[in-house]
Amino acid sequence: MAKVAVIGATTWGTTLGWLLAGKGIDVSVWARSEAKAVECRRQHQDRLLQADLGRHLTFTSNEAEALGSADFAICAVPAQNMRQTVRKVGECLKPTTVVVSVAKGLEAETGKRMSEVIAEEIVVPLARGVSVLSGPNLSKEIDQGLPATSVVAAEDIEVAKMVQKLLESPHFYLFVSDDLVGVELCGALKNVIAIGAGILDGLDLGNNAKAAFITMGWNEVVSLGKAMGAREDTFYGLAGFGDLIATGNSPLSRNHYVGYELGKGRPLGEILASMTNVAEGIDTTVAAYRLSRRLRLEFPTIDLVYRVLFESLSPAEISTRLRNGFRPEAVT
Repeated sequence: MAKVAVIGATTWGTTLGWLLAGKGIDVSVWARSEAKAVECRRQHQDRLLQADLGRHLTFTSNEAEALGSADFAICAVPAQNMRQTVRKVGECLKPTTVVVSVAKGLEAETGKRMSEVIAEEIVVPLARGVSVLSGPNLSKEIDQGLPATSVVAAEDIEVAKMVQKLLESPHFYLFVSDDLVGVELCGALKNVIAIGAGILDGLDLGNNAKAAFITMGWNEVVSLGKAMGAREDTFYGLAGFGDLIATGNSPLSRNHYVGYELGKGRPLGEILASMTNVAEGIDTTVAAYRLSRRLRLEFPTIDLVYRVLFESLSPAEISTRLRNGFRPEAVT
């Protein structure tokens, strides 16, 4: 039976840990500190006492203990922490370890995808590269055993199938893809559009306006993806539009929540201070904005989200942009 390390005691990482433990797979969840590991044990103590689950899942802050014998390593830390985390623990991995990124974001400073960041920071050469998991996978629903589907992508489709076999369960069905770039960009960039959709909901502008924003915004995402080497059809599949539907509408979505609260007039700093989890779309908006400038592409809806988040543009100005067909000159 395979041994799995989950790098990051995040909500999503822990959910995947429990999913695997439910399949009888031994999982070690690595936390950034012993205090965090203790907190996780306390938080999950009732489930850990269940013989069929607890004996398969452990929380530890010892990276060698967690990763040293792992056949699979699931990187579940927020995108902006990925580089420093992998730099810290990567030397504990074996060359044969299958590494899976489940973070949905782009590095703000460089615009790089998480598979690129991980590959740059892992000391040992990985025989199977870095694969990714993305799709409409709200962690709370999966933890409750509700049905869900996602996509595993890798440059080598056989590696994607290995991860599929590891993670798939009766309630979590996985497809495979060799469009690593496309699947990863879908998971990251849909968060930007979800923030905008949340703003519209917070402003009570209605579903017609939100549908227009999502459609125009997603066309921009597709254009950016194609410019970065992704396949267009990926953006209209489960990893793309499927994930956007879930994230752009669900109250469980952190990115939609941020947008909704902005639409209601709360300052971004206050919203973030009230959250215990990371909304990846905020920093990914920075990355998308910079990439569009670098590639000389005009993305008015992405620009709008960026200006609301970082240039003090009033969310209410979105109605002006809507009436003017989302043209850049509509907002001054």
